[in-house]
Amino acid sequence: MSIGFDYGTANCSVAKLVNGQVKPIPLVGEDYYIPSTLCAPTSEAVSEYLFRVLDIKPLDSVGENVLRRAIRVNDEEGLDIRSDDVRFGHEALNLYLEDPKDVYYVKSPKSFLGAMGLRDVQLSFFEDLVCAMMANIKRNTERAVEQDVTQAVIGRPVNFLGRGGEESNIQAEGILRRAANRAGFKDVEFQFEPVAAGLEYEASLTEDKNVLVVDIGGGTTDCSFLRMGPSWAGKQDRRDSLLAHSGQMVGGNDLDIFTAFKRFMSEFGMGTQTLAGLEIPTTQFWNPIAINDVQAQRKFYAHDNLKQLKLMLKDAKQPDKLRRLMELHQGTMGYAVIREAEQTKIALGEQESYLANIQLLSEAVSIPVLKSQMEEAIAIPTAKIQALVEEAINQSGIKPDVVYMTGGSARSPILTGAVRNILPHTDIVSGNYFGSVTAGLARWSSLIYS
Repeated sequence: MSIGFDYGTANCSVAKLVNGQVKPIPLVGEDYYIPSTLCAPTSEAVSEYLFRVLDIKPLDSVGENVLRRAIRVNDEEGLDIRSDDVRFGHEALNLYLEDPKDVYYVKSPKSFLGAMGLRDVQLSFFEDLVCAMMANIKRNTERAVEQDVTQAVIGRPVNFLGRGGEESNIQAEGILRRAANRAGFKDVEFQFEPVAAGLEYEASLTEDKNVLVVDIGGGTTDCSFLRMGPSWAGKQDRRDSLLAHSGQMVGGNDLDIFTAFKRFMSEFGMGTQTLAGLEIPTTQFWNPIAINDVQAQRKFYAHDNLKQLKLMLKDAKQPDKLRRLMELHQGTMGYAVIREAEQTKIALGEQESYLANIQLLSEAVSIPVLKSQMEEAIAIPTAKIQALVEEAINQSGIKPDVVYMTGGSARSPILTGAVRNILPHTDIVSGNYFGSVTAGLARWSSLIYS
């Protein structure tokens, strides 16, 4: 059986096509979506979990070295890896929130896959992370449909990163393909996420149109300008229908990061000074919340940085605020801050103010945020999204008949308004913000594997 598989930055979902109709497949109970999160006792537990529990072996010598080291480290720490040691989705988040400092937690590993300059062992570990998540989704899918699932079309962004170019894309797609194969998918193909969303929208068209698909996901924004409609439906060769593509690593995560940085981090000492009148380095407030930047995370949570934070605390004019930053480090709580920024973003999509609440190890920090303040905070990623829309239009040389907006972050009236400012006289429509990519992938999967 074949499926469409949206391995998303924020959520994962799968679907199949039955008699021309897209059927989403429940992954956890009756839920069709599982957050792209993983939690384990240690990072090394993930690699040993694949080997011991799932009988998934490394593909090469680098992976074998990662596994051997993981087994050695876990043995030294007295860890006997069991089937329930690695959690996914909401279970992973809940376990992390219970005790952030004593578990390994990762959200949105897809954001790391295109990062350049990483060592082979780091890339191999990322592959293990993705493989564990994909294997969990495959098992849950097969349990729901009571069939083996061996073929998948997996969605991918136009560009995994804004830098790194095609080399970055090749690296990221290679990790996804190897992880999927190890998880048990024998046949794997990829489709651009905005093209997939467009295929789902096309099923509703009764006449041909020039459609600009704007897919604002958790990690990336992608635009595809497509000729769509009855004349194109059901065709595998659609090269002549693709007018333009643009994409960059800017999405819902960036909105959350900028909201946290601009509105929250002053409560952790950003903008304060040392006794000598020097400002505390801004990177100390950016790095803990930059959850889509593996290098920034490594720098902040490094043991050497703890020494630096202690020196800053000793020399701070407002030590109470800097002490909160110390708690972020000691409790590995950057994800908790971003989670509250995401709640703030969602709330301010419907109301004018919100009282954010960040629970630290020793206190709760309450921060009032106005909608206008959030709009100002996310001005930089909003402008990048607008630039991607303009780039796709300029590449095509024509104006679209309609803009189809999709992706979880496209629900934001701020971002809808930003696109409308570029195309004030063009209809903007939307469908299933979370499910259109998955549905289009299922349609493509049925077409190419039939």
